Amino acid sequence: MKIFITAFAIILFHHAFSQTTDRVDKIKAALPVVEKLYQEYAEKNNFPAAVFGLVVDGKLLHSGANGYSEIATKTKATSTSMFRIASMSKSVTAMGILALRKEGKLKLDDPAYLYIPELKNMPSLTTDAPAITIRHLMTHAAGFPEDNPWGDRQLDTNDEDLIALIKKGISFSNVPGTAYEYSNLGFAILGRIITNVAGKPYQQYINEKIFKPLGMYHTVWEYTEVPKTLLAHGYRFEDGIWKEEELEHDGTYGAMGGLITSIEDFSKYMAFFLSAWPASSKLETGPVLRSDVREMSQPWNFNNLNTAFKYPGGRICPMVSAYGYGLRWSKDCEGRVGIGHTGGLPGFGSQWQILPDYGIGIVAYANRTYAGMNAINTAVLDTIISLAGLKPLPINVSKILAQRKQELSNLLPEWKNAEQSGIFAENFFPDRSLRHRKTEWETVYSKAGKIQSVGEMNAENQLRGWFPIKCERGSIKVYFTLSPENPGLIQQLDFNLIN
Repeated sequence: MKIFITAFAIILFHHAFSQTTDRVDKIKAALPVVEKLYQEYAEKNNFPAAVFGLVVDGKLLHSGANGYSEIATKTKATSTSMFRIASMSKSVTAMGILALRKEGKLKLDDPAYLYIPELKNMPSLTTDAPAITIRHLMTHAAGFPEDNPWGDRQLDTNDEDLIALIKKGISFSNVPGTAYEYSNLGFAILGRIITNVAGKPYQQYINEKIFKPLGMYHTVWEYTEVPKTLLAHGYRFEDGIWKEEELEHDGTYGAMGGLITSIEDFSKYMAFFLSAWPASSKLETGPVLRSDVREMSQPWNFNNLNTAFKYPGGRICPMVSAYGYGLRWSKDCEGRVGIGHTGGLPGFGSQWQILPDYGIGIVAYANRTYAGMNAINTAVLDTIISLAGLKPLPINVSKILAQRKQELSNLLPEWKNAEQSGIFAENFFPDRSLRHRKTEWETVYSKAGKIQSVGEMNAENQLRGWFPIKCERGSIKVYFTLSPENPGLIQQLDFNLIN
């Protein structure tokens, strides 16, 4: 028996390995097109430099670079060049908060004033306004006004200035918890919370708790710590010439956008994010739990519905978007979910995006003021999916789904002793009698013809899915859902002729 199980496991491994290898090979075949897309985009937008990285199945599969990280010295940009990534920093700050929660030092629905006492007496917009919570700050729901580009010039502000601002009173645009409005100030406050709770600067805490465990040794907060040959300088194009933007030093507002990192280093952060899907029982090895990563990536605060969104080639596909914890979330008309964040500061623009259901992600930086990288990254991911023929990664079939599939296959086409089989939930036959279910099956079966073979189970989740039954003149799609009982019983069953 052990020999059989081992042999079966080896077969499954080689099958999975073959599928993975084939998938990666197809992605690699699309890389010349990807390279061309970034090159043309950089030239069209007159970027001094643009760099990108493609993460697939937990590793940096490919990276590319165009142009100069420093114009004056004609230093060529590479995947190790270190760019300021601006608001891409926000999810790292949010992860720092979750690391403190993991240690039992705070709760997300705690009032923020528990950790910054000066917030306690700050005037509210209305007398019935609730206290600002940590979750409000993480999801841009604190009621602060949208503060781009004001916030972009605050990086080197110190803690004392932030506290002075709070004591003076912050201007609100909304009552906390009622609306989405992007706030750099909110993330500066989160940084201060980390500092106060951890008992050390938020930069140090995040370095120790997040970057070091992930092997991110080339990610820093202060630009003077970067080797000169690796530091990307930022520019704006004005009066027909490149003008270098002054790099700001690290400070309190770095929590909202101060990180400096390379494509190679940030790809490790992205790989950790991708490891959280699908949920599994694997050993936890990250700085926070994989469930924390998935929680960060949920749509906590709705912010937009774009009914006219277009993919490359012009196909219209409406898209809804929301904000998680320091993360942007989107879902299009095809059900494709994207998670990531943009970044923009004087001299820089960036974006990272993962598609968890596909196991892939992209990150790109440019050193021109507010360089928009979202459009090109979205186009590249869509192009890779199209050229490589990628489908969402299959969900593992649970034992109970496989068992019920086999039992259904044995029952059809006669439905012999169906009511006594013990595989159907108590609602099943009262909802539709056995006679009517037989009639429904026979109608489809008569068109499809005699059964020839039964296909593999396709899971939608652990208790729902479908499998095909190949017949003489077509195939029948058998779709079923199991009940919440243990073990789950068939509560819904549908048949459809699919070809």
